[in-house]
Amino acid sequence: MSLVLVLLTGFAPASYALGRADDDKTPATAARRATVLRGRASWYGREHQGHRTSNGERFDRNQYTCAHKTLPFGTRLRVTNPTTGQAVVVRVTDRGPFRHQRILDLAEIAARPLGIVQNGAVSVIAEVVPATTPLGPTDAPEDLAALASDSLNTLTATTTILPGATEAADVVVVAEPKPTFVVQAGTFGDTRNAQAVLDKIMALDRTLAVTLAAGTKEGKPVSRVLVGGFQDRAEADRVRLRLQEWGIAGLVRQSENL
Repeated sequence: MSLVLVLLTGFAPASYALGRADDDKTPATAARRATVLRGRASWYGREHQGHRTSNGERFDRNQYTCAHKTLPFGTRLRVTNPTTGQAVVVRVTDRGPFRHQRILDLAEIAARPLGIVQNGAVSVIAEVVPATTPLGPTDAPEDLAALASDSLNTLTATTTILPGATEAADVVVVAEPKPTFVVQAGTFGDTRNAQAVLDKIMALDRTLAVTLAAGTKEGKPVSRVLVGGFQDRAEADRVRLRLQEWGIAGLVRQSENL
């Protein structure tokens, strides 16, 4: 089961506070909260260069930007690889990623120092920081060891930010909706053939979650290549069309019907 983790601590920019401060409160006295996200981050680069992002800007893989499902555009995040201690500050300009167990998509220049380009995706800690924080490489948080060793850090964080958090709330954990759809990229009687298709997909896009599922067809054992899952059919169908462009036929199926 995937979980959503929102850790509310000391400071956050007024533009992103969970819950509204009273209008007559000054920024100095208004309640401030920082949001910390833990989970997997992936990247996007040359294939998206020049495309419109969700906030209307042109994507530039050489700018320190990122995609997030729900954070307001312009929100700045310090994203740290807790294994290496490398960190960058990025700005939210796009929506996504919509693949299972990804909390962020980083532009290529931001992803490289974190080891994301080399590995396709890595586990990160992302914190909301003030809007005045410079973009680009930065120091890791001083409490990185505490963040990494916190028992809550064993939870798999995904991207939904919880609305309506109260003043008294410190930690909120809720269940992530179970992915409903997958793309079935082939059914094979020979596991080696299934593995070859899986390897091809991973070589084309290492950020995709691809698995082999054992099953039966007409009483005979088969291996299915499954991509995803996805929360909605439209996202699954977009991935199916991408696979089709690569010469890989597939169909969208509901997980419970496999």
